[in-house]
Amino acid sequence: MAVMATSRASLGALAAPLLIIMILGMMVLPIPPFLLDLLFTFNIALAMIVIMVSMYTIKPLDFAAFPTVLLLTTLLRLSLNVASSRVVLLEGHNGADAAGKVIEAFGHFLVGGNYAVGIVVFIILVIINFVVITKGAGRIAEVSARFTLDAMPGKQMAIDADLNAGLIGEDDARRRRTEIAEEAEFFGSMDGASKFVRGDAVAGILIMLINIVGGLAVGLFQHNLDFATAVNNYTLLTIGDGLVAQIPALIISTAAGIVVTRVGKAEDIGQQMISQMFSNSRVLYITAGVLAALGMIPGMPHLAFLMLAAILGSAAYFMETRAQEVAALQKVEEAVTPPTEAVEVGWDDVAPVDVLGLEVGYRIIPLVDRGQDGELLRRIRGIRKKFAQDMGFLVPAVHIRDNLELRPNAYRIALKGVEVGQGEAFVGQYLAINPGRVLGELSGTVTQDPTFGLPAVWVDASLREQAQSFGYTVVDASTVVATHLSNIIQSHAAELLGREETQQLLERIGRESPKLVEDLVPKTLALGILQKVLQNMLQEGVHIRDMRTIIEVLAEHAPRTQDIDQLTAVVRTALGRAITQTLFPGSGEMQVIALAPQLENILMQATQTPGAEGPGLEPGLADQLLRGVNQSAENQEKIGMPAVLLVPAPMRSLMARFLRRSIPQLHVLSHAEVPDGRMIRVVATVGS
Repeated sequence: MAVMATSRASLGALAAPLLIIMILGMMVLPIPPFLLDLLFTFNIALAMIVIMVSMYTIKPLDFAAFPTVLLLTTLLRLSLNVASSRVVLLEGHNGADAAGKVIEAFGHFLVGGNYAVGIVVFIILVIINFVVITKGAGRIAEVSARFTLDAMPGKQMAIDADLNAGLIGEDDARRRRTEIAEEAEFFGSMDGASKFVRGDAVAGILIMLINIVGGLAVGLFQHNLDFATAVNNYTLLTIGDGLVAQIPALIISTAAGIVVTRVGKAEDIGQQMISQMFSNSRVLYITAGVLAALGMIPGMPHLAFLMLAAILGSAAYFMETRAQEVAALQKVEEAVTPPTEAVEVGWDDVAPVDVLGLEVGYRIIPLVDRGQDGELLRRIRGIRKKFAQDMGFLVPAVHIRDNLELRPNAYRIALKGVEVGQGEAFVGQYLAINPGRVLGELSGTVTQDPTFGLPAVWVDASLREQAQSFGYTVVDASTVVATHLSNIIQSHAAELLGREETQQLLERIGRESPKLVEDLVPKTLALGILQKVLQNMLQEGVHIRDMRTIIEVLAEHAPRTQDIDQLTAVVRTALGRAITQTLFPGSGEMQVIALAPQLENILMQATQTPGAEGPGLEPGLADQLLRGVNQSAENQEKIGMPAVLLVPAPMRSLMARFLRRSIPQLHVLSHAEVPDGRMIRVVATVGS
C-alpha cells in the first residue's frame, strides 16, 4: 500500500510539468488531425470538470488551485489554436474534415454549415465571455482581494484575542492565520488570472481574422482554388476552430465567476440556489398567477405560459405541503421534548433505554399527535389497560417519538432499545387482510399484515365496503399499529415484568395482606426469585392476576426449596383451574394431545439427565417428537381448538422449554394441573 501511495504521489507531481511540456510542444510540433481531435475533446472535458468542481465547492479556498488552473487552461486553448491554425492553413484545401472531426462538427453541426452564422455566433460568444463574465469576475476578485487585505489586521487581532482568552489553541490560531493569508492571496491571484482570460478572448478574435485572411491567400494563390471554394473551406474551418476553443473558454470563465461570487460556507452553490430562490411558496404562487394571466391574453403563446404556470403552481403546493409536515414534526418534538435551559452536563444527560418504544415516520405523526388527539394514543392506552386486566400487571408506558430515518409510512417497535417489530401504515387508507378465502382481488398496495404475516392490500377508503363484501378483514392504520404492538407486548410479557413491577405487585398485595408479604419477601424468598417464578408463568402465557394464591403457595413451599422450576411447578398446580379455564372455557371436556406410553417412558428416563436445551434425547428421537407434536398442534388449530400437550408432572417443565421455540402456539400441561372433575379426551397420540 505504501508503494502504491508513493507511486500515485510521484505521478501527481509529474502531472503539471508534463502538461506544460505538452502545451509548448503543440505550439511548435505539427499535430495530426486525429490527435487534434483527442486534444480538443480533452479540453472540453477539462472545462466541464472545472465548472463541476466550482459548483460543488463550499468555500473559495477549497479550490485554491483555480488561478493556476485558469492560466494552464488558457495556455492549452491558445496552443490548440496554434496547432489547429497550422493544420487549417496546410490542409484546408482538402475539404471541411482536413483539420479533424471535432472542428468539422463544430463548423457544420453547430452553425449549420453557414459561415456567416458561424462568424456571428463566434463574435457573440466572445462578447459574452469578454465583456460580461470575465470582466465581472475580475472586478469581484479585485474588490474581494482589497477588502480581504483591509480586514486582515482586524482578523489577526481577533485570533490573538481568542488565543489569549483560551478559547482556541495554538494550532487553531496558526491554522486560522494561514487561512486568512491564503484567502487574500487567492483573490489577488484570481484578479490577475482573469486578465489571461480577457487576453485569450482578444487573441481568439485576432486568430480568427488571421486564419481567414491567411487561408484565402493560401487557397487562392498556392492551391489555385476559386474564391467561393476558398471562402467556404477556410472560413468554416476557422469558425469551427474558434468555436471549439471559445466554448470551453466560456465554461471556465463561468466557473471563475461562480467561485469568486460564493457567499456563505455551509452549502454548495446548487443547495444555496434551491434553498434561497425556491423556498417561499408564495413567490411561486404569485409567479404562476402572473404567467397564467399572461397566457390567457389573446395572441400570446398559451401553451408555454400555461404549462410553466402549472409547473410552478404544483411546485409551490408541494413545498407548502412539505413545510406543513416539517412544522408537524417540530410540534411533536416540542411536545415530546420541551425546551430546557442550558445547564452543566450531569447524570441527567445519560438517557435511559426505553422499555417499550414506538418510532414513527413523519406521515404517521397525525396518529400520535397529542394536539390532534391521535387515534393511536387512545388505542395504546386501551392496550395497556386490557393487558393489565388480563395478565395481572401494568406494562411500562410506550415512549413514542418520530424518526426521520424511517420511511415516511414506516414504524418500528423497540423493546429495551432493540427492534422487535416493524411495518408500514398509511394514514387515511385501510388494510384489507386476506383470511384465506376471498371472493376477488382489490387494487392497491400489496403487502403483508405486519402482525401475523397474512397477505393483505392497502386500499383507499372508497374501497372499504367492497373489500368487506369480498370477505377481507378491513382495519384502519391505527388498528394495524395497535394490533402489532399488542401482539409484541403479549409475546414479550415475561421481559416486561421487571423488579420494579414485581415490587409494585407486592406493595399492592401488601395493602390487603401485609403480614403475608412480610413473611415471604425478603425473609423467606428473595425478590429476584419471585420475579423469575412470575416470568416463567408469563413465558407460557399464564396470567398472574391471582397474586394472593401465588404468594400463599410460595410462602408454604419456599422454606423447603429455592429452586425456581420447582416453585413454578407448585404455583402452576395451584393455578391449574385458572390455566385450564383459560384454554378450555366452561366445564366441557378437554381435547388434548398425549404421548405414547413407550415414548413417555423414554422421556421420563431422559429427564433424569437433562441437557442445556432440553431432555437428553437422541437426535432422531427428538426430531420425531418435534414433528409429531407439531403436526398434531396444526391439526388442532385447523379445527379451532387450542394445541395442548398433556404430560406427567416431572417432565412438564423440560418438555415446555424443549418445544416452545419450535412450536410457540403449544401449551404443555401436567396431569397435576388438571382440576378434579374435568373430562379429558385424547385427540392425538404422539409416538404411537
